[in-house]
Amino acid sequence: MARSKKVITREEWEKKLNDVKVRKEDMNKLVMNFLVTEGYVEAAENFRKESGTEHMDLGTITDRMAVKKAVQCGNVEDAIEKVNDLNPEILDTNPQLFFQLQQQRLIELIRNGKVEEALEFAQEELAPRGEENQSFLEELERTVSLLAFEDVSKCPVGELLDMSQRLKTASEVNAAILTSQSHEKDPKLPSLLKMLIWAQGQLEERAVYPRITNLSTAKLEDHAV
Repeated sequence: MARSKKVITREEWEKKLNDVKVRKEDMNKLVMNFLVTEGYVEAAENFRKESGTEHMDLGTITDRMAVKKAVQCGNVEDAIEKVNDLNPEILDTNPQLFFQLQQQRLIELIRNGKVEEALEFAQEELAPRGEENQSFLEELERTVSLLAFEDVSKCPVGELLDMSQRLKTASEVNAAILTSQSHEKDPKLPSLLKMLIWAQGQLEERAVYPRITNLSTAKLEDHAV
């Protein structure tokens, strides 16, 4: 099959790549978009000075990262207060996100062995929402089931106590804040890299050419014909 494919030499491929013109301004915006979305405040400020690229107020990045860090550390009440300080409408208009935060609060109570407080919180804060939404009720039941196991490692939903659950909730909050500030919730760079991998896969079905296998170095590697 490989012999029926078109063969593109390194010289030909590099010439094609060099013929593609990408404006430095567009590259700078792409880098700034990643730094801002991911919350790298200091790096964004340094890059702004070096490139002259505009970006949102650094204070909004710092506040957003403070919310994200609070969730990642399990300080959900503090995170909710910070979100409301930023923009009360974020949670008022997003019942799914508010439930996720409340669910995370319940998880943290269970993690800290506060059984009675957890049951009271589930009954007063989460149960009424579960009555209005079947998916909320199912999530509540999953979370409360953690209390039925002394050894959570044997619990079918023990992953709720993993760090990954905190990170998932923090990511959802981060995305909601970005959306409220009229910014994309996801950085563009990872999507472009995924598109690169897909495009190379499509091209490889038709041709043999030098391709990028290591995205961190972007070095072209020849494929055997």
